[in-house]
Amino acid sequence: MSLTMVRPGLLTTVQDLGRPGHAHLGVPRSGALDPSAHRLANLLVGNPEQAATLETTLLGCAVRVHRPVVAAVTGAPCAVRVDGRPAAWGAPLRLGAGALLEAGAATRGLRSYLAFAGGIGTEPVLGSRATDLLSGLGPAPLAVEDVLPLGDGPTGPPPAADVVPWAAPPERLVLPLRLGPREDWFTAAALTTLAASDYHVSPASNRIGLRLAGPVLERAVQRELPSEGMVLGAVQVPPDGRPVVFLADHPTTGGYPVIGVVPEGALAAVAQAPPGTPVRFVPEAGRRW
Repeated sequence: MSLTMVRPGLLTTVQDLGRPGHAHLGVPRSGALDPSAHRLANLLVGNPEQAATLETTLLGCAVRVHRPVVAAVTGAPCAVRVDGRPAAWGAPLRLGAGALLEAGAATRGLRSYLAFAGGIGTEPVLGSRATDLLSGLGPAPLAVEDVLPLGDGPTGPPPAADVVPWAAPPERLVLPLRLGPREDWFTAAALTTLAASDYHVSPASNRIGLRLAGPVLERAVQRELPSEGMVLGAVQVPPDGRPVVFLADHPTTGGYPVIGVVPEGALAAVAQAPPGTPVRFVPEAGRRW
């Protein structure tokens, strides 16, 4: 009741819906960066939504299963193969014992999700199996020949769904923004720049934050800011003046001003934005963080 990592790709981790409620201990929520794709993968194999999946980054991965199991690949579209033969993306796949499941490089977007009936059965830490790159909690990023346990799930087609439509990852990110709590630390020109300029996703982005290349935001207040709590979606502006959108593995505190917050519902699209993707912020009139 296990699987073996044959090709881990660029970065493959175990993810579920994270470990919320531990920020007071300095522990980020973590979890799948694209929770909608994670939930869909679990739905297709008959799992509860919190079951652990594999999250791949850009180059996909390949795993060998050691018992019959139903699997599914969702998230970033990619070529799927079972024992070298083309198979369906976004649909349940019935795998025999010893089968090799391959999720290829993303053809659009950035992160794909592999679910297996019964879920990935690694030991929970603080109630979650998620890999947290910042704190180091959960399983380490996967390497060749790593063996992962599987939970006890069905081996036949699940009753929940057989195929589900899925919107393609966006070619351009348009992110709603609630200003605050520290927008007054920036000049009026900086707020205009943030709302009117095109940014682009930097290659330095990761599960901790989406780093952006583009115009610098000028500060009106130059003094240091005491460390304060950070929330998912916070848009922090470090000394180089270019915004960073905090994602699932973000730190729980920080010492640079947060000019605004992207609502959580918009962050699934952020998870699928490869380097170079254009980004535009749209402040929500009359709404502050």
